[in-house]
This record gives sequence, structure tokens and C-alpha cells, in this order.
Amino acid sequence: MSSSPAGRATGARPPGVVDHGLEGRIARLLSVGTVISVVLLAVGGASLLIGGVQPLQSAPAFDAGQMVQDLLALHPIGLVWLGLVVVLATPAARVAAGLVGYAGRGETGMALVAALVLAVIGVGVITGLLGA
Repeated sequence: MSSSPAGRATGARPPGVVDHGLEGRIARLLSVGTVISVVLLAVGGASLLIGGVQPLQSAPAFDAGQMVQDLLALHPIGLVWLGLVVVLATPAARVAAGLVGYAGRGETGMALVAALVLAVIGVGVITGLLGA
């Protein structure tokens, strides 16, 4: 391995230079999650309106099994529920991507923080599902 004039191995980042690769991948994940959820909600909502469902009618309670059945049957409410699930899952996916990225870079402290945030999110989801 050759060295640069400053004595560092070539390819090594100088002090203070941040690797934007992880942040870029996380930003892409958030963008894709947002676009997918907006498309699902827009198509599902428009389909409901076209089908005669009034916007102020009460929606059925969330049921993951029913959502899958609605999606397979191409019912618009399935698209709306999936859009909402994607909206809610995108921030957790961002934290999970950060956890993997930080662990891969050897940033143990940040990986631990991300793991704790995921644990709090998980407890919140489980509590919400048990309380429903």
C-alpha cells in the first residue's frame, strides 16, 4: 500500500472529511418511502372517491390480514392502508439503515443509539397493537 506525502495510506479519508455514502443512501431511502406512500395514498384515495366512498365516512379499523386480502382483491382501501403503513415504517427503516451503516463503519456508539431507538419504536408498535 503506498503512502501519501502526509504519511497516510492512499484512499484513507483525511481527518474531518465525512463519508456521505451512508447519509446519501438514507436520504434515498426516505425519498423512495415518501414517493411510494404518496402514490399509494393518492391512487387509493382517488379510487375510493371514484367508487363513491365519501371522504368523511369512518374508515374500517386496521387489520393487517384484511389489508393483504384487500390488496390481492385490488380494493382501494388496501392501497390506502398500505400507503399509511409505508408512511409509518419509513422513519423506522431509516433508523435501521443507520444502525446497519454505523455498525458496518465500526461506530459502536451510534449503532447502539440506533438500536435503542429501534427498540423504543418496537415497544411502541407492540403496545399499540396490544391496546387496539
